[in-house]
Amino acid sequence: MIYEGKAITVKEIEGSIAQLNFDLDGESVNKFNRLTIEELRAATDKLKSAKGIKGLIVTSTKDCFIVGADITEFTDLFAGPEEELIASNLAANSVFSDIEDLPFPTVTAINGIALGGGFEMCLSTDYRVMSTKAKVGLPEVKLGIFPGFGGTVRLPRLIGADNAIEWICGTKEYKPEAALKFGAVDAVVEPEALVDAAIDLVKQANNGKVDYKARREEKTSKLKLNPLESMMVFETSKGFVAGQAGPHYPAPVEAIKVMQKHAGMSRDKAIEVEAKGFAKMAKTSVSASLIGLFLNDQELKKKAKDLEPKASDVKLAAVLGAGIMGGGVAYQSALKGTPIIMKDIAQAGIDLGLSEAKKLLTKRVDKKRMTAAKMADVLNNITPALSYGDFKNVDLVVEAVVENPKVKDIVLCEVEDQVREDTILTTNTSTISVNLLAKNLKRPENFCGMHFFNPVNMMPLVEVIRGEKTSEETIATTVAYAKAMGKTPVVVNDCPGFLVNRVLFPYFGGFIGLVRDGADYQRVDKIMEKFGWPMGPAYLLDVVGMDTGKHAGDVMADGFPDRMKYDSATAIDVMFEAGRYGQKTDKGFYQYELDRKGKQKKVVDESVYDMLKPIVEKQQEFTDEQIIERMMVPLCIETVRCLEDGIVETPAEADMGLIFGIGFPPFHGGALRYIDAMGVDKFCEIADKYADLGALYQPTEGMREMAKAGKKYFG
Repeated sequence: MIYEGKAITVKEIEGSIAQLNFDLDGESVNKFNRLTIEELRAATDKLKSAKGIKGLIVTSTKDCFIVGADITEFTDLFAGPEEELIASNLAANSVFSDIEDLPFPTVTAINGIALGGGFEMCLSTDYRVMSTKAKVGLPEVKLGIFPGFGGTVRLPRLIGADNAIEWICGTKEYKPEAALKFGAVDAVVEPEALVDAAIDLVKQANNGKVDYKARREEKTSKLKLNPLESMMVFETSKGFVAGQAGPHYPAPVEAIKVMQKHAGMSRDKAIEVEAKGFAKMAKTSVSASLIGLFLNDQELKKKAKDLEPKASDVKLAAVLGAGIMGGGVAYQSALKGTPIIMKDIAQAGIDLGLSEAKKLLTKRVDKKRMTAAKMADVLNNITPALSYGDFKNVDLVVEAVVENPKVKDIVLCEVEDQVREDTILTTNTSTISVNLLAKNLKRPENFCGMHFFNPVNMMPLVEVIRGEKTSEETIATTVAYAKAMGKTPVVVNDCPGFLVNRVLFPYFGGFIGLVRDGADYQRVDKIMEKFGWPMGPAYLLDVVGMDTGKHAGDVMADGFPDRMKYDSATAIDVMFEAGRYGQKTDKGFYQYELDRKGKQKKVVDESVYDMLKPIVEKQQEFTDEQIIERMMVPLCIETVRCLEDGIVETPAEADMGLIFGIGFPPFHGGALRYIDAMGVDKFCEIADKYADLGALYQPTEGMREMAKAGKKYFG
């Protein structure tokens, strides 16, 4: 044994070839944490001084190769001074460079996922052999950073600058055929032949059949581009990538600038440029937010996994009420492999539901994301029904009928008599109390909310709503089914609007108040879109539907009259009374026309200003900052209330609910991380400027105490 650690071992195998193997003790995957990098340093030093070694293969015992850097260590590392971060990166890079400089040929055997730092490890060896089951890529810009272990240096010199820009800025994971075509790997073999192929490549290098020194020279020298070619590649890419990434995500363009800057440098100088650029991105609030989101997502996955032992299998599901929503639920379930019965009381509903599923599947076929045969299989997984014929075989029911408590009550009681005693009943309600709907059920312990967001195929969130009598098994099974459908489930407790709508309506309340005080609704939309929302509040109301907004608003007003009830007519009331329900009626705050592709596009309707005049109480001028504050403060305070009231268990679930449910700007990290970024004390100061606007703008006592103590929601 040449070296033995807790993450890495090095031993001599056949023909004086060394094998460096990754197998991180106590973890299901290999990752670059501090321990692994320290051991890689020690192992590399041993290899440098080892006698008689003629080559190196790098392998992994685990099913994946290396998933990347240990992101849980980022927050502490990135919080330190920039100089320390640069020094830390350069220290890690010196290890990869030493591997690259070993006095014998080196080959990585990529047996599974090799992403980020994991793929950068692969790039440091002379050659890469890839299993047919593996995937490689550099997805770091998803975290607001870019490759920092030499990836921006080695990849462009290996596959060309234009291709490297595509890999680094596009964040895709590449399958073996694509990686081979780009030249990022040198061979693709079946898993069982992987190690032998790597050994064979080392032997070929030693026999002179492949020139590993020439390959190494290419990777450690300047980029082979003349000044004109360099300008063309990098300048063109910067413009395109900036347009794709948008103004709030600087990392992709910064990665291109760094590659351009070090294109004319040899490896060691180029790595210094990369380390400085990496540290600059790591210190941004965008990176902090996106890393926070990744960690939140991991927390949600862990909570869902912890529930798995209590979950029952859902082998057959059912959705009650076809139509657009029911069709969307049926499509998603069938697509992800759970057969589903789609029941309606009328053939027209069934036809609409099947039409919705067919439309979504046809789009996948047109985009070559699915074969026609696979589309037929998915459609065969949806069984239309006008009666309860097969419901004794159903494991979980999603009730998705009209948003009316009386109708839902009748349907739920009816279906409860048609299913087995262990069947889970769920309601896809956005506003109606789960406890209210459970009152007349014989088995309320088998009942919970399962709130999908429209359109079901696009929106990742499912709110799983726990009633007073809901059993843990019911929650666990519903969470497992949501996950099987490819959704992110967040478990919340029952209250008007649950989490997402309860938080959304104070945001609309901010908009209502701004219009009442003379703000131009179009300007509010533009400012909030610039802030990072996918659409402004007026446009969002048009998309949601004014009838839905009015109904949900009334539920919120009954539930929280101190802050969500209005004494006079609002902008939503005006649109509703005029029958301007938004996109569904082609008129709302905006007018909607079909473009050349048949999609609805919004156009300005000047008559709306006259319609709103009667509710405008004063003409006030607002700065952009005031508009943002008046919109964001109520939303953030209500998120805190949901946390303090126990509607949602953790800050991570609250923030992820808003990002996945209403499109809260990810680079701001969620409402609670947004408060943290400015400090709870500063947030309370901003809120106090608007104290005269009422309870929506009043921080909770808990917030005041946190402000005094200097605490954060994310420690």
